[in-house]
Amino acid sequence: MLFYILRRLASAISVVIVTLIASFALFFLAPTDPAGVICGDRCTPERIEAIEQSLDLDKPAVAQIGLYMKGIVAGRTYTTAGGVVTECPAPCLGYSYTLGQPVTKMLADALPVTLSIVLGGAIVYFGVGVAAGTLAAKSRGSTMDKVTVGTSLLVNSVPYFVVALLVALYATVFPPAQYTPLFTNPWAWASGLLAAWMTLGLTNAASYTRYSRASMIETLGQDYIRTARSKGISERRVVYRHGVRAGLTPVVTILGLDVAFQLTNAIFTESIFGLPGLGLLSIRAFYQYDLPVLMGTVLLGSVVLVLMNLVVDIVYTFLDPRVRLG
Repeated sequence: MLFYILRRLASAISVVIVTLIASFALFFLAPTDPAGVICGDRCTPERIEAIEQSLDLDKPAVAQIGLYMKGIVAGRTYTTAGGVVTECPAPCLGYSYTLGQPVTKMLADALPVTLSIVLGGAIVYFGVGVAAGTLAAKSRGSTMDKVTVGTSLLVNSVPYFVVALLVALYATVFPPAQYTPLFTNPWAWASGLLAAWMTLGLTNAASYTRYSRASMIETLGQDYIRTARSKGISERRVVYRHGVRAGLTPVVTILGLDVAFQLTNAIFTESIFGLPGLGLLSIRAFYQYDLPVLMGTVLLGSVVLVLMNLVVDIVYTFLDPRVRLG
């Protein structure tokens, strides 16, 4: 197991490095003038020069990416909007000239918000989806099965942002959406995110219902399930102890990828409910052409994606003994 994890980590690091180089080339080496865009219409040559020095745009491309990677590993110095040279400890992801803050600090402030939204929503849609899909598979062909499948298709046919807007505007049953740090006030943290959790969770639960139902139908038709039933084991134990454990394996794959994707793509949820997470930070950086912030979110997203793939592969071995690490 340890050898497998180390080998996968080495592979993950190479993927992150390739992603870093590709995104750097896309953002910083594109045929545009980032300093001019940031500076705006009323701009002096001195201010453009200051911006270029702050973003290292006055250096060759190879030197730029070398300094960026050095900052991630060993830290670096950057020049603020006021011309002050400041130390940026590792991992340093650059400096936002438009907002006047280190990118690492901005990501560190936004990440707990997005983590709270995504993980809370994942608990809702995974729990509801697996439970509904298992019940539908257990009574395949019944009225409950048809109603469950029909409801999930109906929910999936409505765009997510429409549902989120309706909840934000008219669902007064939920407390006002806001973010409070978990360890500052756990009750305020949970109540302020409840609307986002339920919206994200129940809309995605429709897909997980169908995934779980299809996986459970296939699992309940396996030979070892029929053998367990022939031994006189209760149907409840056959379904929920033997069937669900094996049937969850493909669903966990989708869950891991969904969580990784939503961590850097929670734009609709955060924008509609006014929660200052990574998605809202990314969209603001895009409109302000804040390249260091965009680079930071891309790098963070790639790290999350490769780590979630590793976690999913490891969880496989505990859910299904037939799976072996290769």
